[in-house]
Amino acid sequence: MRPTPHKALAASAFALAALAAAALSVTPAAAAPPKAPLAAACTPAQVVANGDFESGTSPWTQSQTGLVTNRAGQAAHGGTTFAWLNGVGRTHTDTLSQSVTIPSGCSTATLTFWLHIDTAETTTSTKYDKLTAKIGATTLATYSNLDKNTGYVQKSFDVSAFAGQTVSVAFTGTEDSSLQTSFVVDDVALATSGGTVPPADSTRTPAAPSYAVSLSSNTSGTVWTGHESATFTNASATPLSEVYLRLWDNYHGTCSAMPITVGNVTGGTAGALSVGCTALKIDLPAPLTQGQTATIGFDLGITVPSGADRFGYDGAFSFIGNALPVLAVRDAAGWHLDPYTNNGESFYSLAADFRVALDHPNTLLVPATGGSVDTPGSSGRTVTTATASKVRDFAWAAGPFSKISGSSAAGTPVNVYSVSGISSADAQSMLTTAKSAVDAHAARFGAYPYGELDAVIDNNFWFGGMEYPGFVLDLVSTTALTHEIGHQWWYGIVGDDQYTSPWLDEAFTDYSTDLALNKTGANCWNSVSWAGSAEKITNSMAYWDAHSSRYSTVIYGYGKCALHDLRRVLGDSVMAKLLKDYATSHWYGVSTTAEFKAAAQAATTTDLTSFWTQHRIDG
Repeated sequence: MRPTPHKALAASAFALAALAAAALSVTPAAAAPPKAPLAAACTPAQVVANGDFESGTSPWTQSQTGLVTNRAGQAAHGGTTFAWLNGVGRTHTDTLSQSVTIPSGCSTATLTFWLHIDTAETTTSTKYDKLTAKIGATTLATYSNLDKNTGYVQKSFDVSAFAGQTVSVAFTGTEDSSLQTSFVVDDVALATSGGTVPPADSTRTPAAPSYAVSLSSNTSGTVWTGHESATFTNASATPLSEVYLRLWDNYHGTCSAMPITVGNVTGGTAGALSVGCTALKIDLPAPLTQGQTATIGFDLGITVPSGADRFGYDGAFSFIGNALPVLAVRDAAGWHLDPYTNNGESFYSLAADFRVALDHPNTLLVPATGGSVDTPGSSGRTVTTATASKVRDFAWAAGPFSKISGSSAAGTPVNVYSVSGISSADAQSMLTTAKSAVDAHAARFGAYPYGELDAVIDNNFWFGGMEYPGFVLDLVSTTALTHEIGHQWWYGIVGDDQYTSPWLDEAFTDYSTDLALNKTGANCWNSVSWAGSAEKITNSMAYWDAHSSRYSTVIYGYGKCALHDLRRVLGDSVMAKLLKDYATSHWYGVSTTAEFKAAAQAATTTDLTSFWTQHRIDG
């Protein structure tokens, strides 16, 4: 995704809503006699339950009923419900708390919450009314009537020192005898990440997924219903007793009104939804041993919400990204059940095959991942069947788009779909850009493998642009479109865990964009200024969601500058060969920071240890 700079803070305003999820357990690594037991491995997780208060009061403890509320007088940061402490204008104390367990294997734990304060106090110097935030017996901060604000402000605290402990997260508000102060808390989250000792089995599974989908839309393309099946193999020596489906777009609704619904599951037993209703556990009938294959099926409903978003509709045009449930990955860190982030991406999936039949009115064009064939449906309808091989996700759009097409010099078919309001000149410019970009990236990193490339253009996209395999959403912007097409290699072909290691796709893509646009990145590292010792290029989205104003600066800016610096250390030809060879060796696989560092070191006799330290690239 290419965020628009002036929208970075707007994105962060939504980023924590998905973090209100049930606590996820962390599986300890096996002991290794005769040595002492190993520390637990860390599965990145969000351990505050019901942090957005949308599911009622449980498991929060209130000093009195009604603190968790949706009553008039205050507004939620996200959703409809919030915690309202004090605001009564007399001597009064309110407390709200929840017990959480911070896994011992996690090296980083960050507590965040959003706070709004309004007051009738007129003083500019005296703290009459106060709110204290604590974890365990430790006071994290105290706020007062002097901290009043017109909206919500996010607060963030490093609570890594409490790893391995069960502690209380608590808010206590006190008022004096007159003049109310209201302390309104919402979207509380405690995200953990970073590990110590992973389990022995690092094989990524379930492997070689194959998805078959048949959906039919309403007249506007905003509601789709039908069926999906997923066939997969257990590649791991560890039996597979369950799988998880990621229902990512439930972030865009609530658990009581989910945009993505799954029912009538076959091939397994559906369990509880978790992680803000974006993860659905399915227990298999019997453990799947290494090499065995299984299929699960389910009825699927998709309701597209209003909004020019990567999942949303803008007038007559629907954009349907991350809507198909896909299998979560289990690897050395366990199951990856990370929360959705609107600040970047949370997605981590293995290369898969998709065959998707989309039945829709003739009035709608339906660009989609993969190669598409249209056949007549029932009266007034068309069935667009899209087939894609070795892709990590599937996305489509629907609407009365204007379409222009062409082929790149190297022969890649390119289609540009424009919403109303995009001029023919701008559409033609984007077609020229797309043809140039796909060839430029292919020449550097390997031939584009996905057949056609579809670009859907809407200047109302708040996020700038968004990548899917063979399908991108974008503004009218040469730089942004070149960037999103670069993601076809860095995320699409060479995969990564986008929640844990966002730099591996965003920094590499921004570097590739510079090369495609003949930018050298000269002296760009000279402008680097770190916000603190914890800030690193290799930080996860758990960190960036808590420091959202720095995400684009570090991941995109500092990340690509580090790669430009590496090119200057290695030399242009060595760096070019390194990246092309690295892409080839990870084609349809998954990249990690450690693997890239090892490949870079193998390409030179210069010791790169100090380079990684200087550029804050850990792993």
